[in-house]
Amino acid sequence: MSVQDVQADDHVLGDPDAPVTVLEYGDYECPYCAAAAPVLRRLVAEADGAVRLVFRNYPLPDVHPHALTAALAAEAAAAQGAFWEMHELLFDRQDRLSDADLRAYGEELGLAGDRLVGEAAQPFGDKVEADFAAGLAAEVPGTPTIFVNGVLFSGRPELAALQRAVAAAGRSGGDAGLEPGPGGQRSRRIRFRRAQREPLAEEAQQQGAQDRCGQ
Repeated sequence: MSVQDVQADDHVLGDPDAPVTVLEYGDYECPYCAAAAPVLRRLVAEADGAVRLVFRNYPLPDVHPHALTAALAAEAAAAQGAFWEMHELLFDRQDRLSDADLRAYGEELGLAGDRLVGEAAQPFGDKVEADFAAGLAAEVPGTPTIFVNGVLFSGRPELAALQRAVAAAGRSGGDAGLEPGPGGQRSRRIRFRRAQREPLAEEAQQQGAQDRCGQ
């Protein structure tokens, strides 16, 4: 099984049985992820059931100090049945991601806001850590990183380019797996102390390539 195969606890937008899977590794405080979010939603909406979007957490807390707590809040919102609603709010308001803001967003969505932050949100760190580990195994260079049926999408996440990649994936009928990159799968463990909100991985913290955070 590839790390890019859709898992039971993945968040899926669109038809769960869609033939093409667009998988994004993202950070809620990354401006390029925020720019990509409405494009990816439109991609799914205009695909007539042919595309499903999967989002996995890849927070870079040394670059973005609120990214980890925002990811925990999104997962906590998922437990209350509102992942995608919270996902959209976080990107729309990514300049306001304090604990008070996250609590207020939850209440705006009719959720128990106190369950989205602080110690109540810490159990959802296991899901965030698992997402991040899958990203490391897939050699994710930064955020956003997008795969279309397991193939790394290069270039800016613009609608026309993504639609061409989806069409190509549909024609090829390729599987949703991904072979490890030339560096192979990283073997080290992730240091992830949720209570202290420490960085997930040192090498992923520096700002870098154009249109991507963390490379």
